[in-house]
Amino acid sequence: MKLDILAFGAHPDDVELGAAGTLIAHIHQGRTVGLVDLTYGELGSRGNKEIRLQEATKAKEMMGAVTRMNLGMADGFFPNDEKHQKEIIRIVRHFRPDIVICNAPTDRHPDHGRAAQLVVNSCFYSGLTKIATQWVGEYQQPWRPKAIYHYIQYYDLKPDILVDISRYMDLKMQCIKAHESQFYNPNSNEPETLISQPEFLENIIHRAAYYGQYISAKYAEGFITQRTPGIQNLFHLL
Repeated sequence: MKLDILAFGAHPDDVELGAAGTLIAHIHQGRTVGLVDLTYGELGSRGNKEIRLQEATKAKEMMGAVTRMNLGMADGFFPNDEKHQKEIIRIVRHFRPDIVICNAPTDRHPDHGRAAQLVVNSCFYSGLTKIATQWVGEYQQPWRPKAIYHYIQYYDLKPDILVDISRYMDLKMQCIKAHESQFYNPNSNEPETLISQPEFLENIIHRAAYYGQYISAKYAEGFITQRTPGIQNLFHLL
């Protein structure tokens, strides 16, 4: 199965928070998108592994992604080593995405930056012929994505690219709220966290509006590039 875009998140709600609008926009353009969560977010103060898996599945269906996988890495403790790189290499070689999207390169949560570097390293190694991997007993061919983009999370990092998501902002927020154990719920008896405050979701909208003004759009999502992007036609830029 070849996908156009493969989006990685350290935790089940990372992709929705950082890139759901962009992914939905591309799905509506006919592109195929897959999602990969590295962990179940089992160390989170709210919810549990089973609940978070159910929420992730619901968000995937709402988004319209082709597939969603969870690699079951240890939340908070997964390393960037050969074993974990090869897990991701297998996924990249199986889905052969042209574009990979992953966590912010540095962020408040230590897992985010570590996940980003793990994915970046794995995508490079995925293109090396002498690294052997198998999928269902068959050896895989090398594959290296054409581009890697990092979505922006808690830290206010400077984006290299802004994507207009004005038409899809409402659906993005619905996908985020599918992870209902994590976000604001006045009836919840679970511990209060930074992201369970009502202001947290409001700030997601405010940031999207802030980014949008720079490209004359109502809402936008920002991405950091691994390399300088190029175009063949200046009129392709907003």
